[in-house]
Amino acid sequence: MTGKWEPQPLDRLREAYGIDVELLADDGEAESFRILAEYRLNDAVYAALQTAMMRKEDEVAFFRVLDGGDGRLELESIEDEDEWETAAEGYDALLFESGGHR
Repeated sequence: MTGKWEPQPLDRLREAYGIDVELLADDGEAESFRILAEYRLNDAVYAALQTAMMRKEDEVAFFRVLDGGDGRLELESIEDEDEWETAAEGYDALLFESGGHR
């Protein structure tokens, strides 16, 4: 894992929203997610997020981070299973490099 594949940590989401961000669920309800990490991997930027319930189950959700224009950042669900795995592996590599959760 050298070169372009190594995840590069970013803090744009935390700078914009703090440590938590609220997202709308499919049912329209707001759900609070903790921002665990934001990182660039190859040509994409990903975010690892976790709700309180997910924390109890040791689960993490991954989203693609997009520049929404006007300096806004948008989070987009990752529908492709291979891309989701890539994002998860990048997060694992980031944790390994940092020695644990941020």
